Amino acid sequence: MIKIDEIKNICVIGDGGWGTTLTVLLAKKGFNVTVWGAFPEYLEILKSSHENAKFLPGVRIPDSVKFTASLQEALKGNDIVVLAVPSQYMRGVLTMLKMEDLSDKIFVSVTKGIENDTLKRMSEVVSEVLGERKLVVLSGPTIALEVANGSPSTAVAASRDLDLAVMVQDIFITDRFRIYASYDLIGVEVGGSLKNIIAIAAGALDAMGFGTNAKAALLTRGLVEMVRLGVAMGGRAETFYGLSGLGDLMTTCISQYSRNRWLGEEIGKGKPLKDILKETDMVVEGVVTAKSAFDLAKRYEVDMPITCEIYKVLYENKDPKKAVHDLMTRPSKIE
Repeated sequence: MIKIDEIKNICVIGDGGWGTTLTVLLAKKGFNVTVWGAFPEYLEILKSSHENAKFLPGVRIPDSVKFTASLQEALKGNDIVVLAVPSQYMRGVLTMLKMEDLSDKIFVSVTKGIENDTLKRMSEVVSEVLGERKLVVLSGPTIALEVANGSPSTAVAASRDLDLAVMVQDIFITDRFRIYASYDLIGVEVGGSLKNIIAIAAGALDAMGFGTNAKAALLTRGLVEMVRLGVAMGGRAETFYGLSGLGDLMTTCISQYSRNRWLGEEIGKGKPLKDILKETDMVVEGVVTAKSAFDLAKRYEVDMPITCEIYKVLYENKDPKKAVHDLMTRPSKIE
C-alpha cells in the first residue's frame, strides 16, 4: 500500500459545500487538489472567482486548486479519490468512474445517506459498482462552513482496514480538524445517515414552538432508534454514542446552518415538501434517507416510531402536529 508521505495528489468528486470545504482544507495542507463537477459552466465560475458562492459563500478556494468536468483528467495521477456527491447521485457517478483507470487508488466517501430501493450504504454502493476497493468513510459532526472557517471540529475515519483508516486520518487531520480512526464502517455510515431524519423532526419542533423539553426528548429517543437499527445492521452500539452518532446528531439538530433542520422548520410551518425543495440548490439528504430508513425498519423489524412519523409527514402529507400527538400517545413503555 502507498505510504502517507508518498501521497501528493488528491481529487474531489463533487463541487458542493462539503466537497469544497475538504478541497480548501487539503490544499492548505499542501496537497495538489483537483475538483470534478458535473456542470462545466459552474466550474468556469469557480475557476474565475475561486469561491463557491452557491454552496460555500465567503470562503476563498486556494489558487492551486484545479477544476475539471473530465473524470479522466480528475483521476489522472491522483492517489486519493474523495467521493463527495449526494447519495442519490452516487451510483450514477460511480458508473462513470468505472470506465476509468482506478488501479491503486484509495477512495474516501464523505457522503451521508442510504440509497433508496437497494437500501445500501454508500460503501456498499461503491463495492457493488467498482468492485472491492481500498475504502474509508469520513463522517462526523461537520458543518461545512464552520470547518472551512477553521472552527475546531472533529470527524471519524472508518474502514475495515484500520491501517487504511489511520492513513486517511493523517491526511485530513489539522490543528483545527481532529480525526479519530475506527473499524466500525457500518456504525459510522448508519449514524451519519439516520441523524438527518431526526434533524428534520428537530426543525419541525422548533417551528411549532415546542421548546427545549421536546428537543431533548427527540434527540434522546432519536438516538435510541439510530442504535436499534445500526446494531441490527451490524454496527457497534458504542459507535452511536461517539462523534458519528450522538455528536453528529446534536450538531445537525441544533445548527443554524443545518439544511435538514431548516427543511424541518419549513415543514413545521405547513409548507409542502415539493415547494420547500424548490427553494434550495442544496440536496437535503434526510428527505431521501427517511424513505430508506422507513424501509430498513420494516426489513429488520426494528421499532422506529420517530422515523416512521417523519416518513409519513414527508411522503404521506401527515400533519406534523398530528405526528407529535401520535408519538406522545403511544402505549407507555419502560425506558
